This record gives sequence, structure tokens and C-alpha cells, in this order.
Amino acid sequence: MNFAKYMNEWLYGENGYYKIFRDIGKEGDFYTAVSSSAFFGATIAEFIYRGIISSDIPRDAVIVEIGAHRGYLIADIIQWLYTRDSSLIESMKFATIERQEDVKAVQREYFLDRFGSGVELIQYSDISDLDEDYIFFVANEIFDAFACELYKDNKIAKVDNHTIYWEDAPRDIIDFANRHNLKVGEIATGYEDFANSMYQTASRYDFVTFDYGEKYIRNDFSIRIYKEHQTLPLFDEEVVLSELFGVSDITYDVNFAHLIDAYTKSGAKLEAYETQARALVRFGIIDLLQEYANSTTYENYIREADKVKTLIAPTIMGDKFKMVHFKKR
Repeated sequence: MNFAKYMNEWLYGENGYYKIFRDIGKEGDFYTAVSSSAFFGATIAEFIYRGIISSDIPRDAVIVEIGAHRGYLIADIIQWLYTRDSSLIESMKFATIERQEDVKAVQREYFLDRFGSGVELIQYSDISDLDEDYIFFVANEIFDAFACELYKDNKIAKVDNHTIYWEDAPRDIIDFANRHNLKVGEIATGYEDFANSMYQTASRYDFVTFDYGEKYIRNDFSIRIYKEHQTLPLFDEEVVLSELFGVSDITYDVNFAHLIDAYTKSGAKLEAYETQARALVRFGIIDLLQEYANSTTYENYIREADKVKTLIAPTIMGDKFKMVHFKKR
């Protein structure tokens, strides 16, 4: 089978990694910006709030998180919007897109624990289920979880019994590689369909998403496996795919040039592409941290500031992760 099908089975198949709820953070296989600090969600909420003040975002917007896991990010967004203007919780709607029923149940339980009956969470199984006037989409690390083909010098990877071998690539794959000056690396599948589906969901939307990767081609494989916070390159001699299949995460660096191409061809406009650090600072994270410093103890401030450093420090998440913002108007 093609590697993309193999990866899809690894992550989403009957015995796939994401078929059941998986912890993220200390108890899981990896960390994310969301698990690192609640200021991540609060800063996105501040960006939304400033958009409401400037009338760029309507007060009755639908906020939709894609790939919400437990629901920490959208919950942090709701919490900060409530702090800024409690009436927004009445005028807005909040939703997640999640296919796995186990994860949906975890999200409902978390929202009940955090908000009681004060906030209704709408849950959709697919992006195509949405039909609204305006939606603010937000996501963190979803595009690195799209299946990909592995390409090397006009050949693509195939998998048989957890063993990778190479065959001549079809013409469309070679044409894609030539357009993107790709000789070696991953080619994501599904970006175009996803972008086109999102374009049909609303008359207007904003989509802000964070992921790790670059806009330029490295011409090297970045695909790797995460298991209990260990990083295992796919082609490492010690990696035994049959032992890791379905019980570990598999991912790769996002080719943002490909993602941007998919969305602009769908009809969306590229509003911004920048490092996570630059985006969060522009959204107001330093201002929020200062507000927090003025309202808490020095010890609490230092603890939270250290977490924020994880988000924006160039050597940690700040430069490796990128933010891309698309608009439909």
C-alpha cells in the first residue's frame, strides 16, 4: 500500500493511535502549545476580542476548534472572552470538530467540569456539517497529522508488512514535486479537499492555525515517531514499525508553501504567515502577561512567565512553530 494509506491506518484506523483518547503533556507522548500554557488560548481570545472591537469579527461569531483533543484551547478562549466581555458568551456559539466518539465524550465531560451548564458546546463530526454566516476557526497542530506520501527522486514509498520499499511515482506526484522543487521529503494528502470543504462552511471566515514546519523545501525527510517523549526518526535502523504502529504518534514538518497554495486556490486569502513567537506577541501575549503580573503574586507571575517563554522563545517553540491566518470575505 502507499505510505499515506499506511499512515492513515496508523493514526485513524480501527486500531489507530487516535482511535481512543490520548493524553497530551507529561502523561502523553508529546507536548503542545496548548498543554504548555493557558496563555496560548487567552492570547488567541484577545486577538478575537480586538477583532470584535474593530468590527472585523461579529459579536455573534461561531468559534470552532478543529482537533480540540480534551477542549483546553477553546475553553481557554471562552474563559478569556468572558473576562473581557461576559455578554459575548451569550451572543457567540462554540463548537468543536471531532470524529472520534470517545474524544467527544471527554470534551463534554471537561466542559461540564469547567463551565457547568454555563456554556453549551456544539460538536460536529465533519467540517462539511457547518453552514454559518461567519466562523472563526482555530487549530493547533492538525496539519502535521494529515497522512503524507514519502517521495525520493521520482519514487514514492510503499509499505508491505510494516516494511518500506520504493516504486516509481505516478505522474501527478512527480508534477507536484517539480512545482515545489521537491526532491526528497513528505507530500501531504488532503490539504486541498480540506481547504475546499472549509470554504463552503460559511459566507465569511477567519482561520488561525499553528503548526511546526517551514515555507521552504528542506529536501530531507522530517517524518518521525513520538513515543513517551522520545523522538524516533522513521528511517532509524533501530525503529521497528510493527512494534510502534498504532501505539505511538507519527508526524512530519508541515510544508506551509503547500498549505498556502491549497487555501489560496480554494478562494481564501492569505492574511498572515509568521513565527508563533511573532504572532503571539502581535496578538497581545506580553500585554496579557503584564496584566496578570499586576493582579497576582510575584511567584505566580514567574511561574506563568516561564510557561509563556516556552511558547515564544526561539530555541523552544517560538521559531519552529508557525502561524498562518486565512480569510474568506
